[in-house]
Amino acid sequence: MELDLYQVDAFTSEVFGGNPACVMPLDDWLPDEVLLSLAQENAVAETAFLVADGDRYHLRWFTPDLEMDLCGHATLASAHVVLFHLHPDRDQAIFETMSGTLVVTRSDKGYEMVLPNRYPESAVLPIEIQKAANLPPLEVYKSRDYLLVYASKNDVEAWSVNREMFDQINLGTGGVIVTAPGDDCDFVSRYFTPQATALEDPVTGSAHCSSAPFWAERLGKNQLHAKQLSARGGDIYCQVMPDHVRVSGAAVTYLRGKVGLD
Repeated sequence: MELDLYQVDAFTSEVFGGNPACVMPLDDWLPDEVLLSLAQENAVAETAFLVADGDRYHLRWFTPDLEMDLCGHATLASAHVVLFHLHPDRDQAIFETMSGTLVVTRSDKGYEMVLPNRYPESAVLPIEIQKAANLPPLEVYKSRDYLLVYASKNDVEAWSVNREMFDQINLGTGGVIVTAPGDDCDFVSRYFTPQATALEDPVTGSAHCSSAPFWAERLGKNQLHAKQLSARGGDIYCQVMPDHVRVSGAAVTYLRGKVGLD
């Protein structure tokens, strides 16, 4: 059996930037253990699997460690594969997922996704994160992810953790967002996942389901330009609505290939 494989850099217009994701269109679902093995072999933060259902697609996301409930950058990458490679005549890709129906359309920023609004609530910082982090946050909030608020971009750039201590906390499919006001954008962030193969995620679309609503309220505006300050970096454009967040960014194909399972 041969499977198509696309590797896409999301939230960037240039290869070697943004967040890489693999996208694999399938005729039918393979066993979950095979999907996880493919994600492990692909060795990127997320592999998205698509199965067509009429003019829609069923979409699932796997890290090398587990299946995720939502992944923004791999959804953006999946839309790029559908709208650029598979159906360039279409302007919209519709995905049925564990987090509901996700719609991605072409936009002047590349592609625009409609993701759920996960406004974070005030929370207490778990002792494991408190001990592991080198800088204490000014404020702590939580939705799926913990959101740690700092004073400046410099604090976010300097933030680090003791990996051994950090990995003692189990956040399920969640992680830790470290964020602050931006100098040349509305806000900046980094994203870390305990117990994951990759500690820091390059660009995390789903994290902006929480960080964008937080900063929209804090800054008094609903259209925001965000930057993720990983080594690869990325630009995320957000429009915050009461029930959802429109997240936009570019994407570019790095490779196309075939995977053999015989």
